[in-house]
Amino acid sequence: MIGWLQGRLAEPWQQANRCGALLICQGVGYEVQFTLKQWQRLPEVGSDLGLHVHHSIRDDGWTLYGFIARQERDLFRELVAVSGVGPQMALGLLGALDVPDLVRAIVHADLRSLCLAPGVGKRTAERLTVELRARLQERFAGLVDPLDEGEVPDADPPGGPTAPCREEVQITLVALGYEPLEIHRALRAVAAAGIEASAGADDWIRESLRWLSRAVA
Repeated sequence: MIGWLQGRLAEPWQQANRCGALLICQGVGYEVQFTLKQWQRLPEVGSDLGLHVHHSIRDDGWTLYGFIARQERDLFRELVAVSGVGPQMALGLLGALDVPDLVRAIVHADLRSLCLAPGVGKRTAERLTVELRARLQERFAGLVDPLDEGEVPDADPPGGPTAPCREEVQITLVALGYEPLEIHRALRAVAAAGIEASAGADDWIRESLRWLSRAVA
């Protein structure tokens, strides 16, 4: 796997919503894709350039994605691991928001900011917050500002469902149209009501929906 390239920048290109350049390394030319923001900030042709690289291997070909900062590359890998988020959408998210702002938007369930990226709708934004919130809080702890528990779902509720079950419950409730903060409050309330943490996902979903219906009424 290719994780780093250093060479001479040559032939920047743009095709529809994709931006990239040819990087000449020891006589070999590598096509590398960038976010639009990074592409617009590339140095002059002929300049020396070092890149952290994500190397994607698929049946239809190999693709290289380049990032000046390793933190960007690491966050890109987290994004493309989410179901429904492909490399172009991940590049769009990184192009619309700087790394600290993007991490905070995901952790704090700031759906409006996430939807600024091209192709990102409310459902995708919700899935990003559900699937990545805990991992990004741990991995990028220095970028996340602590917020009041009453305002932001910044921790899993005590006594909540086990991890695999919790993910299924969250994804199901997101698909039904509930916001991450509503889901967090429902799980906390259901746990406080005495449901066993080992209960199945169907039980947690049923009790959460019961609580949510009362909360809205």
